[in-house]
Amino acid sequence: MQTFRARILTFALAAAGVAVFLVAGLPLPFLFGPMFACLIAAFSGLTLKGFGQVSVAARTILGVAVGASLTPAVLAELPAISGSVLIIPVYVAVIGLIGVPYFRYVCGYDPVTAYYAAMPGGLQDMVIFGQEAGGNPRTLSLIHATRVLLIVTLVPVLLTQVFGVTLSQPMGAPIADLPWQELAMMLFAAIFGWKAGERVGLFGASILGPMIVAAALSLGGLLHGRPPKEAILVAQFFIGTGIGVYYMGITWREFRDIVIRAIAFVAILAALAAFLAIEVPRITGIGEVEAFLSFAPGGQAEMTVLAIVAGADLGVVIAHHLVRIVLVITCAPIVARALRPRPKS
Repeated sequence: MQTFRARILTFALAAAGVAVFLVAGLPLPFLFGPMFACLIAAFSGLTLKGFGQVSVAARTILGVAVGASLTPAVLAELPAISGSVLIIPVYVAVIGLIGVPYFRYVCGYDPVTAYYAAMPGGLQDMVIFGQEAGGNPRTLSLIHATRVLLIVTLVPVLLTQVFGVTLSQPMGAPIADLPWQELAMMLFAAIFGWKAGERVGLFGASILGPMIVAAALSLGGLLHGRPPKEAILVAQFFIGTGIGVYYMGITWREFRDIVIRAIAFVAILAALAAFLAIEVPRITGIGEVEAFLSFAPGGQAEMTVLAIVAGADLGVVIAHHLVRIVLVITCAPIVARALRPRPKS
């Protein structure tokens, strides 16, 4: 009953955040409204609770949106961005070379926590892997929640003020305008892709599984558009709520010792991403907006939402983020074994 009440309160606060942002005419009300409402509530000491599998299911919508955007025309463009994609391993290595010593020697964290705090992987992935490797899960949760929160907050500002992008691109057609056959295929891609991905142990199964199935349907000429606007708004709502809920129970000592240090690290990441956003288009020829979104070290789900509303090429942006996430996750177990303390003989 206590969990149920906490979820009702969380939903009510998130919905109130949406209403405030809508009335005030602020950008991305279904993403930022819940995020900031739950963030304020968490700092106020209220007991919040995420929505578990419902939130995971909402992420499948974004997987379908990305997959449906992979048309034969988009695939034909992918070789042209190979030079940009090859920069990703160097980018991740530089982040590690800066971040691990920062968290280890400046912040004083143990080697495992320092490594997983520095790596720009998915929020949940880095917390789970870090905990399994012996890191501090609370520290990792706050650091990665802060990274995602700041990137998601800063990127729209920079898109509008620096790149002149209006975040008003259509997210999708209204549900009433889509044929029921298309909706049925999207639902199939979401559920089957998610569960099949979990069955085979696919990382990020809730996004990548639906993306693979939707891409197959799109390339096969069976799927011709992304999920309806209403579905993408639902995904934004649960993503925003989830970011805010991560701060529940935070103390001022944690804010001082963890969040402030995470903010300093995000500033370094932002400077590095800004440099690449300027230089990569000169080297590879991809668009400035696509380059900026591709190297912004936010979460995959959050960057998908921003790419959609910015009207960026989803295929280009997601290709870069997939390579980054795959690289970080693949290397994580290897580095974890290297960092694990050896038993004393």
